[in-house]
This record gives sequence, structure tokens and C-alpha cells, in this order.
Amino acid sequence: MKNLKDFKTMFHFIKEYKTRIIFCTIVIFIGSLSEILVGYLNGLAIESITKMNLKLAILALVLYFFSEIFFKILGRISNKILSKVQIAVARKINYLAFQKTLNLPAYAFEQITSGELVNRITNDTETIVNSFEDLIRLASMIFSAFIILIFVFFQAPLVAIEIIIFIVIYAFVVKKFNPQLKKVHKEKKKLNDEGITLVNESIRGIREIKTLGIKNSLSKNLQNLIRKMTHKSYEEIDLYFIYDAISIFLKISLEVGTFITCAILLYYGKTTLTFFVAFTYYIYRFTWIIENVNSFTRIYNQTHTSIMRINEIVENKLYDDVAFGNVHLKNCTGVIEFKNVTFNYPNEGDTLKNFNAQFLPHKKIGIVGKSGQGKSTIFNLLTRVFDTKEGIITIDGIDIKGLDEKSLRKYIAIIRQEPFLFNKTIKENFKILNEQLSLQDIRKYCKMAYIDEYIMSLPQGYNTVLGEGGVNLSGGQKQRLSIARALAKESQIILFDEATSALDNESQMYIKKVIDDLVESHTIIIIAHRLSTIIDADEIFVIDNGQVKDIGTHEELISKSKIYQTLYKSELE
Repeated sequence: MKNLKDFKTMFHFIKEYKTRIIFCTIVIFIGSLSEILVGYLNGLAIESITKMNLKLAILALVLYFFSEIFFKILGRISNKILSKVQIAVARKINYLAFQKTLNLPAYAFEQITSGELVNRITNDTETIVNSFEDLIRLASMIFSAFIILIFVFFQAPLVAIEIIIFIVIYAFVVKKFNPQLKKVHKEKKKLNDEGITLVNESIRGIREIKTLGIKNSLSKNLQNLIRKMTHKSYEEIDLYFIYDAISIFLKISLEVGTFITCAILLYYGKTTLTFFVAFTYYIYRFTWIIENVNSFTRIYNQTHTSIMRINEIVENKLYDDVAFGNVHLKNCTGVIEFKNVTFNYPNEGDTLKNFNAQFLPHKKIGIVGKSGQGKSTIFNLLTRVFDTKEGIITIDGIDIKGLDEKSLRKYIAIIRQEPFLFNKTIKENFKILNEQLSLQDIRKYCKMAYIDEYIMSLPQGYNTVLGEGGVNLSGGQKQRLSIARALAKESQIILFDEATSALDNESQMYIKKVIDDLVESHTIIIIAHRLSTIIDADEIFVIDNGQVKDIGTHEELISKSKIYQTLYKSELE
């Protein structure tokens, strides 16, 4: 019963196709039961020939011929329908798992590797769905075997008792081996996750890997993982070998034992030749189940492991989704306030401590401080990448936890120190924000970020495909393209997280002019290591030890803030 609960995700997805699934299941069940008729007709044909009744023998064989054709074609139709259902269900689970992954809190991605998440969304989904038809078919075979057992019981009770004894022994074998096999497969999955993560990271960081000269080190790491995976696979093979050997022994024992019993019963006139011949078909129904339960045990263990891994994501068993409110913000003015905010990252001390600050629109606001003092954390909390431990953050007087996701994302744009660009064309990197953006609109924002001229010099222009993460652009070009994309959101609040740190002096000058233009109608907050980028800011917040220590203009802080003086002097040296 406990395991059935794990399968409820599958049941949820197949509800939409229940009519087709019921039809296919009925067809498979009828096809399984037809084996009883086929066995009987063959037995009847042989006994009729031995009794010189040619007409009855031919009639039995003709009926056998047409019933076989009918049920085989019907079976192929059900296979086609089930295959299409499997594909549809797989895509739905893929999509849901992907959606739920995007809704995971940020700290989840610090605890689960990208390789494991990719493996769950893709491989685990396929494993689940591909076993679906096997499960229905095995269930139908077990059902038909049960009907055959009842028929055999009335024809030859002794043979039926032998079969029941075999079933009990085999059930014990399955119960013995199943937990061991499941455990080994789960361990294999974990090692596979690690391998995918390593390969994924190696491909994404190929430039750094080459320049650092660590190819051999990474190859060695992968080799160790492969060695562990191989060892675990050998362990699984050994277990299945023992399991298969015992199953084969029981299978042959059942066949020989029941045939001898039937032969004795026939010799003493306790049964008919028709039943004896039919039983040669029936007994293979039971031994077929042994072979298929054997293979299905392997599939079931893989499926159950995959279902549990998918369920952990889609049912929020590991992490709760980020919860948004239902307040829709209209006509945002961009007044931001932090009220007694305290926050710490997992397994760390407080990054912000009783933090209070107010950021007003129509001002160029700078945030400075030594590394690790909580500057970027301010942005992470404002965008709800993380949530506060204590205190509240408001936009226009509304607690951001009460805002719906659309409002929060619409009114805040952030340009990070290391921007992320999709492996698509430049134009598609903008259209992913808004399908209605025209090329003219896109060029307008790129001109504001002083990247249009470079893009137009490329052979494919705005149809140029960027490498993964924008790998074929320089650091400054990526920054400017990211700024242009953020401007395309037309958000009221624009956050710059070291966004100009990778730019040359000329580009930085252009971006500063863009920022100055935006100040007139936006809330602009800039985190800066290079004080030169915010030296003309209307207001500069000096952060130290998770708190605001000083506020003022550059001139004011130079005269009164020791922390700011230290930062400024270190930059001049």
C-alpha cells in the first residue's frame, strides 16, 4: 500500500486518458483469456484426430486460426494506442517537473546538483512512462493465469495445488531479492547524477578547464565515478544472476512436475487428452509470468526509484515552492524600504542584522562595502531569491511577500555581475521577455547600452546565435547585452549588481550616461566595488557587518565615514 501511494503522480496524469487506457486494458485482458481458448482448441484438434473425427479437428483448427488473427490485430491496435498515451504522459510529466524545478527556492539549487535535476526531469520521466504498458500487460497475464488456475482446479485439483505451491515459493523469492535490487539501483542513480553533473559542468566551463590545465584532474574524477558505477552495476548483475538462477530452477521444476502429474492422470484415465494438450499451453502461461516478473522486477525497481525522485520535486517533498501573495501592484512609484531585516544563508551566521534602509525613486543610489558584508544579499532579498528571516521589505508600502509574482517580476530588473544569456539568437534572447518586441524595439535598447553597433557588424546581426552562456562574447559585450535586455523589461526599479565591473572605461562612461537618463523616471540602485562608478550618486549607503553604517554623497562620506575613506583609498592605490 505504501508503494502505491508513490504512484499517485502517474495516476494523476493518466486520468485524462482513462477511456483509452480502459479500452486497451480490456483488449489485453481478453487477449490473455483467449489463450485459454487457443489451448483448448489445439487439444480438441489433436484428440479429434486420434479419434478419427476429421471434421471436428478441422473446425477446431479453423476457429483457432480466426481467433488468433482477430486477437493479434486487436492487440496491435491497443499497443499503438498505449504507445501514444505513454508519449503524451511523458511529455506532461517532463513539463510539470520542469515547472516545479523553476519554482524551487534558491537554496535548493545549492543542495541539488544540476546533473541530478536534469536526470530527474528527463531520464526518470522516461523510465516511469516506458514501464506503463509492461505493468498493464503483466497485470492482464496474472489475471488470465488466475482464470486458468480455476479451470485447472476443476479439471485436475492436484496440478492446481502444485501450481499454488510454486506461486508461494516464488513470492518468497521475490520478497527476498526485491529490497536488495532496489537499494542497488538507487545507489546507481545517485552515482549517475554525479557523473552527469561532472560532464555538464566540464562542458560549460571548458575554457576555464583548459586555461587552468585541469583536464587530467577532471578525467581522473570521472574515471573514479565510472569505476564506482561499474562496481555497482556488477553488483546488480550478480544479484540478478542469483535471482534468475533460482527462478529458472523453479520454472523448470514446475513444468516437469506438472507434466509428470498430468501424464500420470492421463495414464490412469483421470483426465482427457484435450486437457493434457491444452495444459501444455497453460503451463507456459505461468512460466511466462515467471520470466516477465523477473524482468519486470528490474523495471519496477527502476520505475519506483524514478517515481520517488520525481515525486520529491512535483509534490514538494524536499522543498516548498516560493509562495507569492495575491496583491497586484499598479503604477509602481519605486519606493523601497527595508524594516528591521535579518537574514542568514543556510549554515552561516547572520548576513544582515536588523537592517534598515529606504531607497527613493529619481535618485542614483549606490551601495558600497567590503566583500561579504551583505551588499548582494540586499538584491537577493528584494527580488525574493531568498526570503527574510525577520523583518519586512516593502515596495510602495506593500510587503513584497504579499505581491503576486507578476508584479514583483514586472517592476524589478536586475543586471548581475555575471549575466546569463541563453544559447539562442540575440533577437530570441530579447523575445523570451516579450514576444511582441520588434527588431526596432530591440535595437533601441541595445543602442541605449551601446552594443547595437557591434551586433550590426556581425555577419548574422541580431540573428547571431550566442554560445551557451554567451561564451562567444567578451565580458564587456555580455554585460552590455544583459543591460539592454534588462532595459527591455521597462521596469520601474533597476538594480545593478557590479554590472559595470567588466566594462572598459569608455563603455563604462556610456553606461553611466544611460543610468543618469534612467534616474529621471526610475529607482536606480547600484552595488559597486569600483567607487568611480557611483562617485556622482545622489546617495551612497555604506554597508558593514550587515548594517547601514553611513549614508551620504561622496563628498559627505569622504569627510565623515572611516569605512568609506578606507574603501576609497584602497581603490586609489
